Amino acid sequence: DKKPSIEEIERVWSEFKSLPQELNLPSAPEHPIVIRHEENRPQPRRDRETEKGMASVIGRLRPCSIFDVKFVALSHNTKRGAALGGILNAELLKAKGYFDNL
Repeated sequence: DKKPSIEEIERVWSEFKSLPQELNLPSAPEHPIVIRHEENRPQPRRDRETEKGMASVIGRLRPCSIFDVKFVALSHNTKRGAALGGILNAELLKAKGYFDNL
């Protein structure tokens, strides 16, 4: 019933870290979620290479009367979604020992 404030959402997203960051994997972005405060961001040409294309860039975070909050999210589909995303998955599998018995 208690809805988080815009500030709480932003804080949680800004502080988010996951296993790739904890393991310090080579392809893992240091900051997997980057918050932009400009009114016109994120923009594909300006923000797609954030953290070498491996971060999700979020901007225009604002209240919404229907869905509680609205925002725009951007990620680099070729890098995060395929090329470097696949490499990051392989790095994670290796770090977790899945290749040790091959």
